[in-house]
Amino acid sequence: MATRRFPRPKDLAPLLKFKKWEPNATKRRLDKALTIWDLKDIAKRRTPKAPFDYTDGSAEAELSLGRAREAFQDIEFHPAILRDVSQVDLSRDVLGQKVSMPVGIAPTGFTRMMHTEGEIAGVQAADQWGIPFSLSTMGTRSMEEVQAAGPDARKWFQLYMWKDRDRSMELVDRAWKAGFDTLQVTVDVPVAGARLRDKRNGFSIPPALTLGTIVNAIPRPWWWFDFLTTDPLEFASLSSWDGTVAELLDFMFDPTVTYDDLEWVKSQWPGKIVVKGIQTLEDAKRVSKLGVDGIVLSNHGGRQLDRAPIPFHLLPQVVKAVGKDTEVHLDTGIMSGADIIASVALGARFTMVGRAYLYGLMAGGLPGVNRTFEILSEQMARTMRLLGVTHLDELTPAHVTQLRRLAPVG
Repeated sequence: MATRRFPRPKDLAPLLKFKKWEPNATKRRLDKALTIWDLKDIAKRRTPKAPFDYTDGSAEAELSLGRAREAFQDIEFHPAILRDVSQVDLSRDVLGQKVSMPVGIAPTGFTRMMHTEGEIAGVQAADQWGIPFSLSTMGTRSMEEVQAAGPDARKWFQLYMWKDRDRSMELVDRAWKAGFDTLQVTVDVPVAGARLRDKRNGFSIPPALTLGTIVNAIPRPWWWFDFLTTDPLEFASLSSWDGTVAELLDFMFDPTVTYDDLEWVKSQWPGKIVVKGIQTLEDAKRVSKLGVDGIVLSNHGGRQLDRAPIPFHLLPQVVKAVGKDTEVHLDTGIMSGADIIASVALGARFTMVGRAYLYGLMAGGLPGVNRTFEILSEQMARTMRLLGVTHLDELTPAHVTQLRRLAPVG
């Protein structure tokens, strides 16, 4: 039978180790985020409903986004044991230049709506991490401002073809002069998708101060303070707009764009060119034959056609068909470093994150974006070690099995 006694102070002392208090509230908040999902929760608490929903939402019933995320959940890894994994290298060459890890910042529109630091925080984080930053046609900082904020960062420009073709090519010329080395031509937006959260929220540019937005802002005064005490929201590529986001997109985007237009744009651009928004094997083959440098398998984060193909499921067959001639990149649904490692194992040369970056931005500006890539890099390195590999080129399809909830009928 155990003999009991009163605990002595000297026995308790080693057990009572209090964590040092962090005086910086932002760092204190971000240190609690261990996953991208945690950053999303923080972002939701700190950001008014309309801009948060613009980031978090997708089209119609939001099935495309949900299925894309499920596809990453439904994988089985196959680890090798008894390997020396003391050193792990996440770097590789992407479009002719080295990146520190196989993920970059995807182009996102209206970024200063999420946090006043917007694209400046994005390009500065990309510079610090040695990864590419993509500026959207619908960005809220100009190419020149982005260049000034991150002169040494690798910068890509994402192009939507407008109805005004001369205006589109003016942007292309400006991007090259501002030091952007890669053009991402986005081809999956002939018209705007039906983003119902935005319609229900009355999301407009600039934000409308309705009774609902005022009530929603009461527990988030810091967002409104930042928004109202910094320079007015403007777009990098067009004059100011007074209307809903959907109205703006439908006003600008050109539903007549064809393969001939893509070839013409390619002939105008002196740098690397990537086509973003590929969703079928047939289109991947046809675009690859044009001699582009890369393609991005993407359904626009589920923000265009609901029930669209799942890019991660499409990846193996596209890599098999065109991967020897054209770099295959991937976005949509990535929420962890394990998602990125699985994509690389199945042949993706590179991946991009949009929402994951914006969740960090909303959670804490530049420190929040840095926290996003701290989390992803830690998860990537840990996953590789547990798989028994030390370099990305060691990853193969044998490391991953895709499990499917949705199988074709017949």
